[in-house]
Amino acid sequence: MAAAAQHRDVVYRVFRFPADLDDGTVLGVRPNDGGLVLGGPPSRLEYTDPHTGVRTRYDVGRWVSPPVRVGFGVHQVVPSWTADVPEGCWVQVEVCGWADDAAVTGWYVLARWAADDEGIRRTSVPGQQDRQAEVDTDTLTVTGARATGWQVRVTLARPAGTAVGPTLRTVGAVASGPRPTTTVPTQARAEETGTDADRTVPARTGPDGTERDAATGDPAARGRVLAVPTFSQRLHAGHYPRWGGGGDSWCSPTCVTMVLVYWGVGPTPEECAWVDPTDPRPEVDHAARHCYDHAYRGAGNWPFNTAYAGRYGMDAFVTRLRSLAEAERFIAAGVPLVVSAAFRTGDVPGLDYDTKGHLIVLVGFTSDGDPVLNDPYASDDTGVRRTVDRQRFEAAWQQGSSGVAYVIRPPSVPLPPPPAQPNW
Repeated sequence: MAAAAQHRDVVYRVFRFPADLDDGTVLGVRPNDGGLVLGGPPSRLEYTDPHTGVRTRYDVGRWVSPPVRVGFGVHQVVPSWTADVPEGCWVQVEVCGWADDAAVTGWYVLARWAADDEGIRRTSVPGQQDRQAEVDTDTLTVTGARATGWQVRVTLARPAGTAVGPTLRTVGAVASGPRPTTTVPTQARAEETGTDADRTVPARTGPDGTERDAATGDPAARGRVLAVPTFSQRLHAGHYPRWGGGGDSWCSPTCVTMVLVYWGVGPTPEECAWVDPTDPRPEVDHAARHCYDHAYRGAGNWPFNTAYAGRYGMDAFVTRLRSLAEAERFIAAGVPLVVSAAFRTGDVPGLDYDTKGHLIVLVGFTSDGDPVLNDPYASDDTGVRRTVDRQRFEAAWQQGSSGVAYVIRPPSVPLPPPPAQPNW
């Protein structure tokens, strides 16, 4: 299974603003030094928030990417973005499938995202399914269509008549190939993590029968452990259950908080002033609240977590890696990864519990190549750091989410060179 994962088709593409503005279609937006903003005569949109019933008029503008052709049959697409979004404003991200010179699916809404919860409620959009494709929270799965590419459309919205609106810095997506002939069924979507059901590990060969490029590892990662702090999600058990059930289900925002603190950024004490002063780690509560998806009813929506990191200046996105060999390149570059795995007790010694989907920070490797993890599912901070068997953990990661990873780093920190079929 792990060998098949290393050779599967995965491509990530990002558009950065203002540099890539002219690559797409501009409708009521313009560039500024920080990204893409509303400009020119705005269109108007009336939106009724399904979670509050409040109807509001917005000034809106859109940017539509060119079709991104990936060179293989697309099975799933996961978008991600970074934006500065003032109070009351929001962005909508939509995706459609392409083949040759035409769209082969309609447009599907993957996110209506706000940085806070004082305006609209941040939400995915359930119930989107037709003969061509379907949406599972943060993932578009192509079912009846033949897609070999994707296109993204971003809408920027501000309350009608106001002067300050969102600034879009990046938008991109990771596309992964079709299911293999012989599938390895994954476990069901976890309520707390945002992993989607029936994800499988694609075959090792592409449509032309040739093996796909798999990045080799980096010896510099062996014996290197990054100084990522250790935070326990379980110290927050029962805290603020309206945002995803409390700490026992906050694995994703806890992991993102660890990585943000590693980079020296995160919410200020003023931003966390609403948190109970006896709380052991107010930053975790802040992240859970501001990653929360009101439709999914959890804090584990993948791109909502990377978008949260983006509000602190991080270059952050969701991708899929084919193997721990690819992950070694990030550790060698000083970049920790948040990865999504699923396993049962006994599958990965040292992770002795059952999970249908769980986020963990990959912080390094031993000299023998075994992964060193910050697993937030520990009773306290001292139990978070764990070392596990390489092959067993790679299987749990690849089978559990087909290698999903959050990449979070300052723009000044370079990414490692990508493989020939680039998934970062």
